[in-house]
Amino acid sequence: MLAIVIPYYKSRFFKSTLDSLVNQTDKRFKVYIGNDASPEDPEQILKTFDGKLNFEYQKFRKNLGSISLTKQWKRCIGMVEDESWLMILGDDDYLADNVVSSFYKHFDCIKNKTQVVRFASRIDRYDMGIFSITYTHPKWEKASTGFYRKYKHETMSSLSEYVFSKSSYKRYGFCDFPLAWYADDMAWLEFTGEQPIYSINDAVVYFRYSNNNISGKTDNLKLKEKAEYLFYNKLVNEKLHLFSKKQKNDLLLNFGEVCKKQNKLDFKNSLFVFKKLVAQGALVSALKFGRRFYRAKKKSHAN
Repeated sequence: MLAIVIPYYKSRFFKSTLDSLVNQTDKRFKVYIGNDASPEDPEQILKTFDGKLNFEYQKFRKNLGSISLTKQWKRCIGMVEDESWLMILGDDDYLADNVVSSFYKHFDCIKNKTQVVRFASRIDRYDMGIFSITYTHPKWEKASTGFYRKYKHETMSSLSEYVFSKSSYKRYGFCDFPLAWYADDMAWLEFTGEQPIYSINDAVVYFRYSNNNISGKTDNLKLKEKAEYLFYNKLVNEKLHLFSKKQKNDLLLNFGEVCKKQNKLDFKNSLFVFKKLVAQGALVSALKFGRRFYRAKKKSHAN
C-alpha cells in the first residue's frame, strides 16, 4: 500500500491538496499529516475531510522545519505504519485524479526493479495564474542522467512527484541540507542504488510555485547557497562515478563556480577540481580552470 506523507505548516492551499487526494480514483493509500507546530491550525479544515479521506494527523509540539526541514520529514515518515511505498507531498502541491491508480497500474513494472518512481509534473505558478508545460521523462532512466537533465535546465524536479520505497529511505535517509534544498536530488541518487528510476507519464503531480513557499521566496538565498555548496561538494566527492565523462567535467567545473561564488575556492578545493579534471583527461578544461583560479587569487590579493 502507498503512504502519502504531508509535512504540514501552511494552510493557504492545504484544502486544495486534500481535495486532490479525495478525488483519487483509486483509494488504496493512507495519508499521514504531521503539523510542524504551525501557527495556522489545520484542524477545522481536517474536520471537513472526516469520512472522506483515510488519514492520520499528529500535531508536534516543537517546530523543526525552521531548524531542519529534513528532520521534520523524518518524524512525519515515522508516523507511517505498514505501507512500503512513500510519497512526501507538499502542503500546497496537488495530484491529478489518476496518480494513485497509475501507480498501481504500473506496479508490476515497478516491483523488484526500482526503488524510485517519478510522475510527470507541471508547475502551477499560482501568483501569475499560469502553468508550465507537462514535464515527462524516459520510462527507465539512471538517476544521474535525470539529475544532469535538471542541471542543464532541460527538465524540472520537485520532491512531491516522487514515490520511493521505505526500505531505500531507511537505508540512506535525507541529507540534512539547509531548507532541505537539494536534499531530494541527493536522495534519488542514493535511494536508487544500482537501479534506474521508473517514470509514469500518464499522471501528473502539480508543484505550486508561489511567494509563499521555499522555492519562491527570496529572503533565504544565503541558506540556499550554503545548501548548494554542500550538495555539490558531496556530489563531486562521493557520486561522480555515476556520471559520464562529459557530465563529470561539467559538474566539476560547476563545483568550482559554486566555490568561487561563495568564497570557498581555496587551494584545497581548487587542487581537487584540477586533479579530477586531469584524471578525466580534460586537460584543456583543467588548464583553463587553473588560470581562472590563479587570476581570482591574484585579484583578491590586489584588493
